[in-house]
Amino acid sequence: MNPNRRALRVPLGLLAVACLGLAGCSTASSAGSSGATSQGTSAAASTGSSGSTPATSTSAAGSASSSCSPDTLKTRTSGVLTVGTDKPAYPPYFENNNPANGKGFESAVAYAVAKQLGYATNQVKWVVVPFNSSYQPGPKRFDFDINEISITPQRAKVVDFSDGYYNVNQAVIALKGGKADGVTTIEGLKKLKFGVQVGTTSLQTIQDIVKPTQQPSVFNDTDAATKALKNGQVDAIVVDLPTAFYITGAELDNGIIVGQFPAPAKGEQFGLLMQKGSPILTCVNQAVAAIKSSGELQQITDKWLGAGAGVVTFS
Repeated sequence: MNPNRRALRVPLGLLAVACLGLAGCSTASSAGSSGATSQGTSAAASTGSSGSTPATSTSAAGSASSSCSPDTLKTRTSGVLTVGTDKPAYPPYFENNNPANGKGFESAVAYAVAKQLGYATNQVKWVVVPFNSSYQPGPKRFDFDINEISITPQRAKVVDFSDGYYNVNQAVIALKGGKADGVTTIEGLKKLKFGVQVGTTSLQTIQDIVKPTQQPSVFNDTDAATKALKNGQVDAIVVDLPTAFYITGAELDNGIIVGQFPAPAKGEQFGLLMQKGSPILTCVNQAVAAIKSSGELQQITDKWLGAGAGVVTFS
């Protein structure tokens, strides 16, 4: 993604479709999630801020229980919470290509979780982790990674996931007046030439749900897929719905969201990814549960994301 692109605030009031993985939202998860590694426990509830900006205080936040604190957690570096994400880090999940500024949905979530664990802002260290390597087996350079990583049973065989923090729908975007414009059914999508990022649940959606007559073109990242759409190499691309709002609003002059896929029964959720057997998994799940029950995750979601009211759901 272009690190210099400006941030786009997805319209608020559009939360209904994606459901956003919040405590008050029923588990409308979709394909591939299955909560395979869920080890969540009841929330160690505490009231948090909106989480949009990390606290400037250098003192520990003090929200963690005695068993889940910087003094007791077995992180990579004692007293430091190392968080991974990809670079560039793009809106609406991050802003200004700077995960450490607390701006953007996932930056805010990361700091909210860190606060629940008792880490002050200056105790959070960010490292760059390419998306496609994040869920590979083996040792990790981070305590958790946050990078729109969907929980899938296949990935959960080699890494741990926290409980989901966001329920996501996949969506199709295209150019106005193109072959995909006006398509409202999955049957109508079959004849299209798709582009998609490799290793994503977006690709899985094309393969499992659309089953197009042409092989999709696979790219290393969404930027490349978007350029292929601009250049007419593909008819449409598939991304998650918040990303679809960003791309059509900020990157494509004539971009449209053609529609979104209905959420499968088990749903698709983003989770915090950890090394298999992570010693902090239970505490991270407590922190996620706490920001759900306090309403902080809802506030963060409302601030940085919208969802798909008014976007056609393919029949």
